[in-house]
Amino acid sequence: MMIRDFKTRIFCQENQLSRREVDASDRIWTARVDEFFRQRDILPPPNDPLEYAAAFEAIFPLEAQRRQYIADKIALGNPSFGHRVFGALLSAGRIPCIFTTNFDPLIEQASNSAVQLLPTESRSLLTVAAIDSADRAIRAMGESDWPLLVKIHGDYQSLKIKNTGSELEVQDSKMRRVLTSACERFGLVVVGYSGRDFSVMEALEEALKSPDRFPSGLYWINGTPDNMLPAVKQLLDKATAAGVPTSVVKVPTFDELAADVIRDFVDLPAEMLKHVMEAQKPAALAPINPPTTPARKYPVLRFSALLVEQLPLCARKIELETPSTTASIRTLLKEANVRAVVACNGREVAAFGNDQKLLHALEPLGPKLSGTITLRPERDSWALGLLYDALVRTLSRKRPLTQRLRNTGHALLVASDRPNEPSENIAQRAHVLSALRKAYDAPLTGNVPILKLPYAEGINVRLDRFNEMWWLGFDPFTFVDVPHDKKTAQSTDDANIHQPYRGDPAGDWRRERWARKYNGNWAAIIDAWAKLLVADPEISLTALGVPSAEGVDAHFKLSPTTAWSSPSHHHAYFERTQ
Repeated sequence: MMIRDFKTRIFCQENQLSRREVDASDRIWTARVDEFFRQRDILPPPNDPLEYAAAFEAIFPLEAQRRQYIADKIALGNPSFGHRVFGALLSAGRIPCIFTTNFDPLIEQASNSAVQLLPTESRSLLTVAAIDSADRAIRAMGESDWPLLVKIHGDYQSLKIKNTGSELEVQDSKMRRVLTSACERFGLVVVGYSGRDFSVMEALEEALKSPDRFPSGLYWINGTPDNMLPAVKQLLDKATAAGVPTSVVKVPTFDELAADVIRDFVDLPAEMLKHVMEAQKPAALAPINPPTTPARKYPVLRFSALLVEQLPLCARKIELETPSTTASIRTLLKEANVRAVVACNGREVAAFGNDQKLLHALEPLGPKLSGTITLRPERDSWALGLLYDALVRTLSRKRPLTQRLRNTGHALLVASDRPNEPSENIAQRAHVLSALRKAYDAPLTGNVPILKLPYAEGINVRLDRFNEMWWLGFDPFTFVDVPHDKKTAQSTDDANIHQPYRGDPAGDWRRERWARKYNGNWAAIIDAWAKLLVADPEISLTALGVPSAEGVDAHFKLSPTTAWSSPSHHHAYFERTQ
């Protein structure tokens, strides 16, 4: 899937990863990539009609690059079982014409192979038309010269290929006329098409205005009907209202659909059927011998996550005469120079901090102490956000770390030496960070060569719940402080215009910095971060250091041992001793 490849490429660039490190077919990596894009405004949201075009243009901004990418992909492909079935159906006269948004030659290859199995006098060669040969499609349609294959967005060898948002906005008028003409003569079965292209969907809706619309019905084949785009649902609703027989058919894959067609609905000539069935994949199941080596006592994977053994159970409750928001409350605290962690919901504030200082800072809102409020982060998102903020502040307190709090996720960065800082402070910081410095085998802070941009090693921090337990997850990364004007050279005056992805000026340097950090290095880095975060597991950590007589503080306790893997299912095999 091309869009998955594009998103994986952007993910690797943004996270300084080699493409070899990310398996886009692995569900774990897929979920990680999807979560990355959910937290960042790089591309339109999933299933947005503009997602494919924006992703393609972000990676390959030039048309020649996009055409070369498609050509390279096509060179690796061979007709699948489904292609051979539909090629045979075309050659045998069972399907008059096919419209496709794909650029590859797989259907015509399959058709050319199948037609050779027919007697010479009964062969009908496939006519192929793309957006630069629309007149050929018009002639074939007018003369009923079947079979016909129409490539709506172009052939991979065409000079014109439609991929980007501007290219997909308007369908070629001649090609649009061919499509609507076919919809007036035949029924339409839509297979494997998402409905992302406005121009194609408009052409199909235009066909509904004809009195001869879809005489044999409109059928939409989809593997996940519940996830169909609104444009598709709108088209089907309009077709039903116009009296066109419509149906949504759930079929998981293209090959399964092809198998169902030739098994239950259409008879192929014997030679063609034999030809097609030769492309069937062999059975996936095969007998294997069970393992005979002794079971390992410990799992083999180590995770960068620490068990949170203790979370705050309650926070101070403050009632307001004037309703407010969390952002406004934080502004008041900042203006009053009051250190606190807060979450606001209208007239009610949950807070960690000094009571009197909080009341003083919130005085314009008419605050009143009202006991405490119970925190249920597994149920209330505001409580989870409050504890997340408090935990990050806790981990940076009395450590040579700085907070980087963002709506998309928090981070902790190694603190740099400050100008005119006492030498004893610098020596103390170097001592605390010595294990981390040894694990990285490189300076933890500094400036990127040539670019002269400051960098610092750090970790992205998460508070996750798994297996009825809370975990502190941390992902090591190298932060580079890139000024905003270096991130994009394009105006953002119109917030409704999607901004192309401009890349990371320090991306190459970051990738090179991490390229040689293999499993052993990662294990040492994870271990060093764990020990820095949990210097003494017996001590309860606090966010602000507020005495209990003066207010409510956030108390946390972390396990010093990182999480480890376990089998995805349990079986007596894992309990064997010999």
